[in-house]
Amino acid sequence: MRTHLSLPVRPASSAGDDPVYNTFYNNSTAPRVSTNVILNSALRKEYPNLHLTISPTYDSDLLGFAATGHASASPVSTNEEPAASDPATSNALPTDLKWRSYIPPPARVSSSPGILVDNVKFGRYIYTWREYEYIIYNVLGGHFSYDVELSYILGPSASANDALLLAASSYMNELHDEILVFNSGYWSKNHKLWQEVQASSWDDVILAEEMKKSIKGEMEKFFGGQERYKKLKVPWKRGVIYYGPPGNGKTISIKAMMHTLSLYTPSPIPTLYVRSLSSYGGPEYSIQTIFRQARRQAPCLLVFEDLDSLVTDNVRSYFLNEVDGLENNDGILMVGSTNHLDKLDPGIRKRPSRFDRKFFFGLPGVDERIAYCEFWRRKLGAGEDDDDGQEHTQKSEDIEFPKELCKAIAGITAGFSFAYIQEAFVASLLAIAAAPAADDEPHASCGPGLEIATEKVPSTISWEGRWDNIKDQDGLWDRYVLWSQMKKQVRILREELEEE
Repeated sequence: MRTHLSLPVRPASSAGDDPVYNTFYNNSTAPRVSTNVILNSALRKEYPNLHLTISPTYDSDLLGFAATGHASASPVSTNEEPAASDPATSNALPTDLKWRSYIPPPARVSSSPGILVDNVKFGRYIYTWREYEYIIYNVLGGHFSYDVELSYILGPSASANDALLLAASSYMNELHDEILVFNSGYWSKNHKLWQEVQASSWDDVILAEEMKKSIKGEMEKFFGGQERYKKLKVPWKRGVIYYGPPGNGKTISIKAMMHTLSLYTPSPIPTLYVRSLSSYGGPEYSIQTIFRQARRQAPCLLVFEDLDSLVTDNVRSYFLNEVDGLENNDGILMVGSTNHLDKLDPGIRKRPSRFDRKFFFGLPGVDERIAYCEFWRRKLGAGEDDDDGQEHTQKSEDIEFPKELCKAIAGITAGFSFAYIQEAFVASLLAIAAAPAADDEPHASCGPGLEIATEKVPSTISWEGRWDNIKDQDGLWDRYVLWSQMKKQVRILREELEEE
């Protein structure tokens, strides 16, 4: 049962305005050193029966905690209260200060007009949590040479204030369907990346089965092997490198691993994702901040994408000290990806205590290319095979994509990465989408690089020998517009590869 403490919404002063805001106003419009010192004194004077606790909002986001539904916060403003009987003689000031800002929609074509939000510089709230009620002032004020936002918590006792701070800070420090991303010198929670990761699956990762099994096994053995590491008296930490030419599955494998760990039992394993080391404190500060957070979140997955561009010669020693220096890194599985293993310092890629396990993501073989084409076939809704081997077709309205074309497309894309095959599919589909309707005049092209085939494309593309039995010798497959466009786009991309 909630205990109502009859907290005074209006301060002890009998004036119609808020003396605390008056103090803040006077202090803000005059030379000052610390708003905190001024407000501390004013609040103790105006609320003598309540206990005051001051906390920075970056440590304890009380309003964010209330927004999750774990508490309630009701703004109080005398701006909306009746004016004095004689406005001409009233010296009342507003008791909150906020900026009204506009946030545009995420896309121009969105149906939303955008939203308006308040950026509060001085706000007063009646705050309810469990059986307690509080008055909270959130104030952005001068603290010597810079501004800092502080929460001034007025509650029934020091223990009640501390209980609220501990509950709010603990909850807000956890990840809730989010991934921690480090960029520009600080960590932020990213829900959008988490959503992308949830759409990733090992079923979508097209690799040789033995390699996929080995990658998954390394992850499972690490996070499930704490006791084994302890018995062997070796540190419970590991470093893995994914390397190879771009576009061959490194990123999607990392995302699939992140998804698997988000479902890990008995509790999810968090992911920390590093985008850059640039920061106001320099890359050394970033590295220190990254590993401090990783140790706090352990056991966790710490991802360095494009490791060779992050760890340069200037910060190599500092990075290595954090990896295997005096600090305890138990529970941290590091995964670094690179397109250029040779650019990584040997001290990083060869030492057993650092990144000692490596997986090469090379150009896909013909079986992987067939599997990737079948992935696109399912993506386009062109049909699937059940376990009985029978094809159950659900044809796309615009694209005919028979199963045999998967082998054919795999045959003409030898030497292509998954990224290049994807580019061929995307370019072909864009060309088909831009093609004139059946009763329109044909056009020779629809823009640079996306020419529409208006005549039969000569079959001059090389094939891998094992698919001789499915060559399109009579041009029968040219009736499938996807095949005609794929041949054209593959030829364009192959010319680009040869130029490179």
